[in-house]
Order: sequence, then C-alpha cells, then structure tokens
Amino acid sequence: MTDEEIDDVDRAILYALQEDARNMSSGDIAERTGTSDSTVRKRIRRLEADGVIKGYSASVDYQRSGYPLRMLLYCTASIPERGEIIPEILDIDCVISVQELVTGDQNLLVTAVGETDDDITPVAQELLDMGLTVADEVLVRSHETTPFGKFDSGPHEA
Repeated sequence: MTDEEIDDVDRAILYALQEDARNMSSGDIAERTGTSDSTVRKRIRRLEADGVIKGYSASVDYQRSGYPLRMLLYCTASIPERGEIIPEILDIDCVISVQELVTGDQNLLVTAVGETDDDITPVAQELLDMGLTVADEVLVRSHETTPFGKFDSGPHEA
C-alpha cells in the first residue's frame, strides 16, 4: 500500500529501473516520461519511501559465476509459521530466495544455488531440521527475467 496512487509516470519509472537501474539516469527516465529530472528524482524517492522500490541489486548469472546448479525446493510449513520462518530460511547457506505460496499443498518455494550437489543437499536437510516438509526438488536449467510489461504503459517516446 502506498501513500499515493501509482500513475503512468511512476509505472514508466519502475519499468526503466527494472530494465537497467545502474545505467538509467534520472535524466534518461525524464526524457522517456516527458517530465523533468527533478520530478523523476522526487518520484523515485517517494516510491522508495512507500516501499514500492524495495532496493537495488545486481542480477547475477550464477552459472557463469561458478555456481551452475539452481535447485527449487517446494516445501510445506504450518500455515501460521510459513511467513515468519522466511528470514530463517534465507539465512541458510546457498539459499537465494524464498517465496510464500498461497495455493496448493506446498506453501514455500526455496531457491538455492551451488557448485555441486554437495552444496545443495545440506539445504534440504536444514529445511527438514527446521520442521518443514520438502515435497519436491527441481533442478533448473536456466532462469531469465524481464521487466514487468504493465509498467511500460507510461508516457514515453518510442
């Protein structure tokens, strides 16, 4: 929930930052949105303060960085516990993300990366030790992302 509604300019700013936050200046975004540089900077600060922009991070190709294995672990935790246990799961070595699922038998999706099976196997054991049920393990071949297309509807030049 934000203090102000997200409008087309905000969406265009979010899209641009998702494309390449590191190399996208507020001037570049202003040009795309038809606004001023100072307006873009103010909007970004507001989006950060409202928690819409949670942070900035590098998109790492784990395979190229020496960690070719990406494992998805579908887990089940008790309903009252599933949201509270996420920070503890994120502290497990090799875990890079946790998603809380609200449909289906499994209610947590844990993603771990490693160099070998010996890196990944302990993750499942630690999840079991925490009282979770590991229902399925899936080895991922590739993982790609793209900016959310609905943010690309803002005013900008083609």
